Amino acid sequence: MDRNEAVSKITIPGILERKLRGDRLACLTAYDYPTARLVDEAGVDIILVGDSLGEVVLGYDSTISVTVDEILHHLRAVRRGVRRALLVADLPYGSYHVGREEALRVAVQYLKEGGAEAVKLEGGRKRSALIRCLVREEIPVMGHIGLTPQSIHALGGHRVQGRTLESAGEILADAQAVEDAGAFALVLEGIPRELAGIITRRLRIPTIGIGAGPDCDAQILVLHDVIGLTFGPAAKFVRRYADAHEVLRTACSRYREDVALGRYPSDQESYHWPASLREHFEKEASRLA
Repeated sequence: MDRNEAVSKITIPGILERKLRGDRLACLTAYDYPTARLVDEAGVDIILVGDSLGEVVLGYDSTISVTVDEILHHLRAVRRGVRRALLVADLPYGSYHVGREEALRVAVQYLKEGGAEAVKLEGGRKRSALIRCLVREEIPVMGHIGLTPQSIHALGGHRVQGRTLESAGEILADAQAVEDAGAFALVLEGIPRELAGIITRRLRIPTIGIGAGPDCDAQILVLHDVIGLTFGPAAKFVRRYADAHEVLRTACSRYREDVALGRYPSDQESYHWPASLREHFEKEASRLA
């Protein structure tokens, strides 16, 4: 997509219309200006500045360590690179657990200072009152249920959720509660595809799957997983479309080798004096010799 061409901005009403038409949405994460530009120019519909940045960019062991300021810092950079996609920011762990006023303050900050157009938070029925509060203040909310990474300690790790009748029923109730509270979309993570399909058919708002099978209205993946710029084994649901890890490692290795052997920089990659100045110093060198 040419950056100078007119773009059709993705909006929340437009996303809800896409659900009615049966159009599928593509969503990806981004954490800085260059990747945001590339993802946006590729035509991706929703860009999430996710707390996954803690693991794939900042080197944390989990998303729990990510702070409000870290999300805001990356959000501002991403905002500068996005023209078309809807921009959503994660509310990190701790930002909405200590009270609605703090959650509202952070959400307002993300929209006002970071340029986000919506926020995402984890949890179902227990977050419905908070979602209502944010929506009442005209802050669009994307929900997130199923495997919720901020609850990794309570869940006992990254385990698929909803594999029993009881747990499936809990997730169904959570999904309905999130919609009833006013969220405009719902992320379904790490649940059986059959359950995701039932939820998708029941809800009026779009479902966004990640490890939830092909029957959701949209799909989201972490950009670094998609381009192969991670260091651990990929999850079952990840499809890698490039191997940036090997491309970048090879480029850095070749650069190091060229420097060590004196092949970089070449004469063509160096600046030169004007001919008159060069002749002057050549004459001086000859005179002194």
